[in-house]
Amino acid sequence: MTLPVLIDSHCHLDFPDFGAEVEEVVARAHEAGVGLMVTISTKVSEFDRVRAVAERFPHVYCTVGIHPHEAASEPETDKATLIEMAKHPKVVGIGETGLDYYYEHSPREAQKRNFRSHIAAARETGLPLIVHTRDADEDMAQILDEETGKGAFPGLLHCFSSSPQLAEKALALGLYISLSGIVTFKSAEELRATAATVPMDRLLVETDAPYLAPVPKRGKRNEPAFVVHTAAKVAEIKAVPVEELAAATTANFLRLFSRVPPDAVLRG
Repeated sequence: MTLPVLIDSHCHLDFPDFGAEVEEVVARAHEAGVGLMVTISTKVSEFDRVRAVAERFPHVYCTVGIHPHEAASEPETDKATLIEMAKHPKVVGIGETGLDYYYEHSPREAQKRNFRSHIAAARETGLPLIVHTRDADEDMAQILDEETGKGAFPGLLHCFSSSPQLAEKALALGLYISLSGIVTFKSAEELRATAATVPMDRLLVETDAPYLAPVPKRGKRNEPAFVVHTAAKVAEIKAVPVEELAAATTANFLRLFSRVPPDAVLRG
């Protein structure tokens, strides 16, 4: 039986949670029908580690960026530096970046400066911006509006768990919505309602591994193979066969992440 091909558009394979087991984790993902993974940068100071994972596996790609939590502790990185680092052929996106007012690990102004530098790099390179947003809907919507006014840029709101209004704003600006294991959680009724309204041609799926393992793996360390459970839930929400959901999200990924050659996706 041929499994539907899924893409884990957001995971952190360089994190110590995987350690020496990363080869087995990637193998299990492929066995589950995950044809490609993107391992996401959170610190430019550790980009070499992220890039090394992508270089090690033919079906793993990476990004370059600074998570909002790290905006104050990482060296302030301008557009030109991000663009230079993104020249590596395995780099397919800019980020993750954005605003997180839930934890406040970095001052809000530092987060905003960091976010705008990443947007400028995405605009210039044409690589998609991977946006992290939590408890910052108003400022997020304002910055996305302002920056789109300076020139459009590709991107997605990753691990979406914000308001329906922010989803609507992002879609209106041409961005995509990526859903994680949160959509399977019992408490995520509003998110499921929002997911039902997102057009099929603007949806992606992800794990954000090692975090947020979906039901029925909740409480365990997440890994890319588990994206199949998120995809199954999203297919249920959209009332389509999981094969159709897989085909749509894979096509969407390849349209957005245009540096990834279609033949880079491992097919079952």
